[in-house]
Amino acid sequence: MVAAGMVRSAPWRRHGMSLRNGLLVGTAFLVGAVAGPDIGRLVRRDAGFGTALAQEVATSEAASPAGDHAETYRLLTLFGDVFERVRAEYVEPVTDRDLINNALNGMLTGLDPHSSYMTAKQFADMEVTTKGQFGGLGLEVTSDAGLIKVITPMDGTPASHAGFRTGDLIISINGKSLDNADLNDAVDQMRGDPGTKITLTIKRQGRDKPFDVTMTREIIHIQVIKPALYGRVAYIRVASFDEDTESGMHDAFEKLKRQAGGKLDGMILDLRNDPGGLLDQAVAVCDDFITSGEVVSTRARHSDDSQRMNAHGTDITGGLPLVVLINAGSASASEIVAGALQDHRRSVTMGVRSFGKGSVQTLIPLAGDNGAIRLTTARYYTPSGRSIQGLGITPDIKVHESREDDSKFLLREGDLNHIIKNEGGTQATAPVRNDLPAIAKTIPDSPPLNWPAFDPDKPATDFQLQEGLKVVNAMAGQTVVPVTAATAEQTHPASP
Repeated sequence: MVAAGMVRSAPWRRHGMSLRNGLLVGTAFLVGAVAGPDIGRLVRRDAGFGTALAQEVATSEAASPAGDHAETYRLLTLFGDVFERVRAEYVEPVTDRDLINNALNGMLTGLDPHSSYMTAKQFADMEVTTKGQFGGLGLEVTSDAGLIKVITPMDGTPASHAGFRTGDLIISINGKSLDNADLNDAVDQMRGDPGTKITLTIKRQGRDKPFDVTMTREIIHIQVIKPALYGRVAYIRVASFDEDTESGMHDAFEKLKRQAGGKLDGMILDLRNDPGGLLDQAVAVCDDFITSGEVVSTRARHSDDSQRMNAHGTDITGGLPLVVLINAGSASASEIVAGALQDHRRSVTMGVRSFGKGSVQTLIPLAGDNGAIRLTTARYYTPSGRSIQGLGITPDIKVHESREDDSKFLLREGDLNHIIKNEGGTQATAPVRNDLPAIAKTIPDSPPLNWPAFDPDKPATDFQLQEGLKVVNAMAGQTVVPVTAATAEQTHPASP
């Protein structure tokens, strides 16, 4: 998945960590595949490409007694023969680089939806977007079966204000069809100078006909942490997990605590539409609420690469009641946090089932200015041993954001093609909760009939948030004042 105007997998830098070992657990990715270390030299040969490639592999494997590599050589020769035939007979001249890039695109994207290849330009573009602002729409998208699908709009962006939803299909840009379009090409078309207009044609589940959405590109500022104070309840929204997420969340909590006169009654951690990011930041956030025990484990192909990460921190809240909000756009790093807090019974999780991405990617730059690959290298497991791959986190209290919120219309990992299998876990579901507050039984799973449409500038119209505030206050022993449709247009938070 990539973002229109942003590559969400961009925050690949980790403190004290090489790129080769940078672990990404976001849903965002760039389409593509891996290039072998010698492929740049081989493609410059004018003839006998397939035979030369097979000979190159034979030479590199000659010292290995692993067995008969005849099938490998035959397939490499087949690849070379197709390469030569296309280069010689395609209806228009095509460069060797384009052919190889297309082949690499298929090599990794055919493995799973999150492995990808980036050309040198795409890799450089990704580095530019890490500076924190760029021209675009703030729309996170992925490619599946030749379709460009929306994962989530970013907060406060043209895409968010235009009302994009998870699962929307973008079928054309400025009237040009995206049927079987390359994801990177589609994203390049959506990027552009701030102030310029763009029209996307959208197909949405539940609507009979496609419709146009016209937006003006803006400089997109990434606001990872968004805090507010509701009475004496600290609210912190985490939009993604970049290298500063934990420190930003910690600072926001301390500011809210001071604003509340040094006494808070509870906290809401909002992970809705958070597509993930860096694994170490997910662990660090868990460390702020869990004092000991496992946070997450990863299991790779080679046992030496597997890891188990434990909490060894201090609960920054001092054990205050904690509610975590999730939805279908909560993925990867946000699912690690939600799953760990749920398994440790440190929080009450509310919302709808999360995205379900239970894999970890490693970003590997390639030598010779040949870009990079984003390769799925491990599965991860929650503290109770469950894999959420293709399943997601099921909330303790189900709450839809609207009466029209039908989960079958929401795009999740399990809806993508050729996902990796859910395997290796010790259990498929979260441990049974027998410690939920009594108010949990009274929370409706959807808003009343006359509930106003959600307005991001009017938090009282956010039904999931308002129900979360009820639960937090009840857990803290405070009087619960219900928010009705009549008052939902009025309440506004205080900001630190």
